[in-house]
Amino acid sequence: MLNDEVNFCLRCGSPLSLKRSFGAVRPSCPACGWVYFADPKVAVAAIAERDHQVLLVRRANDPFRGLWTLPAGFVDAGEDPRATIVRECREETGLEVSVSELVDVIAGQEHPRGAHILIVYRVDILSGELRAADDADEIGFFDLQDLPPLAFKSTRQILGLLDP
Repeated sequence: MLNDEVNFCLRCGSPLSLKRSFGAVRPSCPACGWVYFADPKVAVAAIAERDHQVLLVRRANDPFRGLWTLPAGFVDAGEDPRATIVRECREETGLEVSVSELVDVIAGQEHPRGAHILIVYRVDILSGELRAADDADEIGFFDLQDLPPLAFKSTRQILGLLDP
């Protein structure tokens, strides 16, 4: 539950209590009146293709360590999601990419540390040398008919959008 994320007022430090505010029960400060609004976690994912194959990275960290997914990552506060996917592709794959189109926006958190909103972009590979890095320990291009074990339901959903 998002309301469990904060227990003390960020303004005055007083313990928060649950109170109906702005149409929902929210952590609220009885001392100064500050109300906590939980912000959703936003992530981006990239669909990069080469020779009719899709680029996947193998997760080096939990959750789902050892399973495969699209290059992806969380959007930092103040960061344009399009810049995020360029950064994530560089960090995880060693490739420089440009965003060519928005493919989908998927809502729904798959695990407690996961994103609430996933923005999926198709990207064009511009340059770089393919290398696994950051939170990916292996990388490769795969035929849609011969995919490795996938980490997330959203990855399977996204890959279903591609023409084989």
